[in-house]
Amino acid sequence: MISVVINTLNEEGELPKTISSIGGFADEIVVCDMESSDNTREVAKKLGAKVYIHKKISYVEPARNFAISKATGDWILVLDVDEEISPKLSSKLKEIIKKPEADYYRISRKNIIFGKWIKHTNWWPDYNIRFFKKGFVSWNEAIHSVPMTQGKGADLPQKEEYAIIHNNYENISSYLEKMLRYIDAGKDNLLKGGYVFSWKDLIKKPANEFFSRYFEGEGYKDGIHGLALSLLQSFSELILYLRVWEKQGFSDKNLGKSEIKEEFSKAVSDLRWWLRKKLSWLKFL
Repeated sequence: MISVVINTLNEEGELPKTISSIGGFADEIVVCDMESSDNTREVAKKLGAKVYIHKKISYVEPARNFAISKATGDWILVLDVDEEISPKLSSKLKEIIKKPEADYYRISRKNIIFGKWIKHTNWWPDYNIRFFKKGFVSWNEAIHSVPMTQGKGADLPQKEEYAIIHNNYENISSYLEKMLRYIDAGKDNLLKGGYVFSWKDLIKKPANEFFSRYFEGEGYKDGIHGLALSLLQSFSELILYLRVWEKQGFSDKNLGKSEIKEEFSKAVSDLRWWLRKKLSWLKFL
């Protein structure tokens, strides 16, 4: 028996598409709603889902564990409400449970961002543990945490037809809306971990995020999308550390010219190294 678990918050418009993609794949659909103010729960019930309510929280991981606990299937597929599965992925997963070689499986995600499948910029293959025997996988309380697992794991082939379709960010507004939510959760995690603000992180962290996505993750192969997303993710890192600075009281410090020059020089040096390594046609560097 297969259960599909979906967490929701004000998703009456998106949920039908997700459930429709499941088709006859699942024996049970469990929707865990986080106190939606729209008709999400009513829509879910009409579409045949079992509906449970979890208190509203800023990120999904704790509610996901609750939803999984309500599923009765031997195998669980976890989907976000902005995700869909293809007929070929459905067939592959049904084939797996007939003769499983592992207790949990990582599935790649095809991220559609600003109307385009992002094949680089650290968004592909974007493997996530999403299909598993009940009791072998759980999530901890941290945002974007790696699931805790038992038993043996395996990866589905890195192919488009076996990927979860993730309708990620539709526009800039949706990106910024999610960004602020993730930043608040990330800030809390940094503070709980004992992080003390350092002004150097306002330069180092955004720069490293950009280099990681645009150069190491070959974001330049995604055209303007790759450049825009690398910059947006870099901006997100900047705001994250500014929010920590804010939370810790806007501590002040006089910055010497040599200190500032040193940090920016490091960033510029890294930029030049990446440009030479990845964009060797820029001969003037």
